[in-house]
Amino acid sequence: MLNRRASRIAKRIQQEASQIILYDLRDPRLELVTVTRAEISDDLRHALVYYSVLGGESKQRTVERGLASARGLVRSRIAKSLGLREAPTITFQFDPSIEKSIEMSRLIDQVSAELREADAAREAHDAAREAPDAGDPDAEDPDAEEPDAEDPPPAAIPPDRDA
Repeated sequence: MLNRRASRIAKRIQQEASQIILYDLRDPRLELVTVTRAEISDDLRHALVYYSVLGGESKQRTVERGLASARGLVRSRIAKSLGLREAPTITFQFDPSIEKSIEMSRLIDQVSAELREADAAREAHDAAREAPDAGDPDAEDPDAEEPDAEDPPPAAIPPDRDA
């Protein structure tokens, strides 16, 4: 889209197609359809309308068939709304960007939860190392005096030879 007019018309096509699909079409196959963007050729003869739908591949195929059957109605209503001499040919294209962003968000949440678990485990481990175990008789008392490594060992008393 090199010129501004084509850009403005593409934005209007996106808005109008969204409104038509959402409010005017009574097709149950077109539930939860979102028009994500539209592109139009510079000569304004061909428009590509991207849509997204939540659900699996079967839902996607169902919506695709519903949009294919509604293409003529959408085209005529867009032409009336925009006041163009010739209505652009409408082609619907599935846009996987919303599904990809949901998947990325899920992966980020999963990694975040794993990091929180690892931090909690590390904190518990550090706390266990710092606090003496009250029930363990072999545990060292932190207040007990340790022998200094610098003090030499006591000298041995030589045996008395006279005795």
